[in-house]
Amino acid sequence: MLGGTERLLWLLLLSLLLPPPSAWGHGGQARPREGTEEAGSAGAWLAFKGLRERLRAAGALSRRYWALFSCRVWPEGCGKDEEASARPRAWSFALLGQQYLDILSTWSCSFWDCCDRGDCRIINNFTGLEADLRVRLHGQHLARELVLTAVRAYLEMPRPDKALALSFHGWSGTGKNFVARMLAENLYQDGLRSDCVKVFISTLHFPHPKNVDLYEEELTDKIRKTQEHCRQTLQAPSNRRAESKRTIFLFLSNLGGNIINEVVLNLLKAGQSREEVRMEHLESRLQAEIVASTDSGFGHSRLVKENLIDLFIPFLPLEFRHVRLCARDAFLSQDLLYTEEALDEIARMMVYVPKEEQLFSSQGCKSISQRISYVLPEG
Repeated sequence: MLGGTERLLWLLLLSLLLPPPSAWGHGGQARPREGTEEAGSAGAWLAFKGLRERLRAAGALSRRYWALFSCRVWPEGCGKDEEASARPRAWSFALLGQQYLDILSTWSCSFWDCCDRGDCRIINNFTGLEADLRVRLHGQHLARELVLTAVRAYLEMPRPDKALALSFHGWSGTGKNFVARMLAENLYQDGLRSDCVKVFISTLHFPHPKNVDLYEEELTDKIRKTQEHCRQTLQAPSNRRAESKRTIFLFLSNLGGNIINEVVLNLLKAGQSREEVRMEHLESRLQAEIVASTDSGFGHSRLVKENLIDLFIPFLPLEFRHVRLCARDAFLSQDLLYTEEALDEIARMMVYVPKEEQLFSSQGCKSISQRISYVLPEG
């Protein structure tokens, strides 16, 4: 016996599968001459017969659609009979039918939790991610290339054998949190609010060094539960290997920012452009800085010692021109008009280092949106 929701879905399936009136044929029989009484009665009978056959065929097809749909959305209730009827046969659905099935599955998941069975809230919008990284992220050509390539390649792997671990490094305000948010927004329909995305802040969630063992146990348990619930997760760090087939760990740290800035400054002084800075200029020195650091336990963790980090991604220091772009974006995000003079004024509010060259914003683009109020006309 079908419940109310199932009856509604059945009717939706049936209505979607019914052919248009123009497709109703006459079973291959000869048509009577037009304008005769015989033609009228025979035509009505053939139309009725054709409609009845089409309805019967649509009903049979709808039952198979229902089997496929229910096994996709409620696999735990998918019995052997439904599984058999949902199994591909010698013939297959037309592309339009498959699209209808996808639409219905997506629609149903807006009411029910489908996270652990093909979560339709996982969108993996690589086109959107590429556009966001290109348009909204300023001055970070290395991070843009590395993040997009690594994440796309990992999520397109049919059976990844481990989690993907990316470690973002650079000064505050250079875009590390911004990129993490972009990933959440383009991989999950609910962005950071998704049940498959977990954020942990060390100073907030793990404030006491003496409780490291307890924190590790609690964190491992939270990660395990998230992995059981979601087939693809975006999470915070752990000192253990992830067991999920689709888990991305992001580690965000200011560690290594000084060495990144030093390398970039020396290359600029040598006459190279910022866009010519490549990973080979930074990779070995950045990793050495992380391992040698005594200010953070990250460099001495199992993640680093056992080479569990797939990529250490440098975020370069931002220059005056990048701060202007951040200011422009802040105006646009608030639907405010701006002038070039206003952008210059906001960019000049930032402190630039080193003292002699004054090339890099010491705060990156942090607090830019709060500074807009200083240049807005009064009233």
